[in-house]
Amino acid sequence: MFVKFLESDGALGIGYIDEDSPVGQIYVEKKEENPFYREATFVSTDELLDKLEAAGFTDFEFVQTIFRWPGEIDEPESVETGYGDGSFVGIRATR
Repeated sequence: MFVKFLESDGALGIGYIDEDSPVGQIYVEKKEENPFYREATFVSTDELLDKLEAAGFTDFEFVQTIFRWPGEIDEPESVETGYGDGSFVGIRATR
């Protein structure tokens, strides 16, 4: 697994569509119909945090964006701290 190659005090950045978000739920429902993400594995932020903690990560920073359905976005969405409201989440995890 790639996490083993990080230095003991390294940081990892991950960007993903949260499975529990409105966009994530639609992507999961239509997954089999779409060749682009048919093979994708969608996870919730809580599931990902559990995996990161099990791998030894303790310090997390979150940002989120995409607060509307992408087809309805006509200008750049804001980037806000945290997770749970935006469909695209970025995590910085350190150990």
